[in-house]
Amino acid sequence: MQDLILDLERVEREIDELPMRGVKGTTGTQASFLELFDGDHEKVKALNKRVCELMGFKKAIPVSGQTYTRKIDFNILSLLSGIAQSAYKMCGDIRLLANLKEVEEPFAKTQIGSSAMAYKRNPMRSERVCSLARYVMGLPNTAANTHANQWFERTLDDSAVRRIVLPEGFLAVDVILNLLANIADGLHVWPNVVRKHVMAELPFMATEVILMECVKAGGDRQELHEAIRVHSMDAGAVVKGEGKANDLMERIANDPIFAPVHGKLES
Repeated sequence: MQDLILDLERVEREIDELPMRGVKGTTGTQASFLELFDGDHEKVKALNKRVCELMGFKKAIPVSGQTYTRKIDFNILSLLSGIAQSAYKMCGDIRLLANLKEVEEPFAKTQIGSSAMAYKRNPMRSERVCSLARYVMGLPNTAANTHANQWFERTLDDSAVRRIVLPEGFLAVDVILNLLANIADGLHVWPNVVRKHVMAELPFMATEVILMECVKAGGDRQELHEAIRVHSMDAGAVVKGEGKANDLMERIANDPIFAPVHGKLES
């Protein structure tokens, strides 16, 4: 959510700062408007400002040729890419957590999770977001190449490609955001499964506090760190190799080097 808020702030900033090409004429010199106003530069400036205001822009690009600089297209697609990145990260995490059965995205009563495996509840919305986001994240590279290859005034190879990447970028992000809203609205969390996983890892997570408490009591940090490392590796081997519960706390409780915290382990 924090990443999406950062994206929103960037969208608002981009809208506020986005310049218009303005009243520049066919080649950006304003020559035709100067001719129209008998060489009166102030009238041309006033016209340029007024047109920008009517179009909803606060400023115009200072220098242009036939077109505004395609650097702006790159900036806009980079902005869309940023939204896609945040969406991919969010939905990637949901997919991983769904695999652990800690969360599930919305799933209709008669929805089919897999045509081959009836028991599956594939996070298809999150998968769709990741697929579209991957496409959007690749678009700025096209805009970068277009900008870099904009010869002098311009060449026609800058026109066709932007008619594809700009609208498709916006359309794809629109779908992504609608999917995110749908996912967030119906996301289901399974607290008991989360608790089970946390409790299985809690002994490992508690070792930092144990280390600090023992050091406070006068213990040697390096010796304590090594003892925790050895016990943790052994406990992990039992969990992974034998499928048993995490017995790290029992190992620490039986090691005299951790005597200063033996009375606090339960808490």
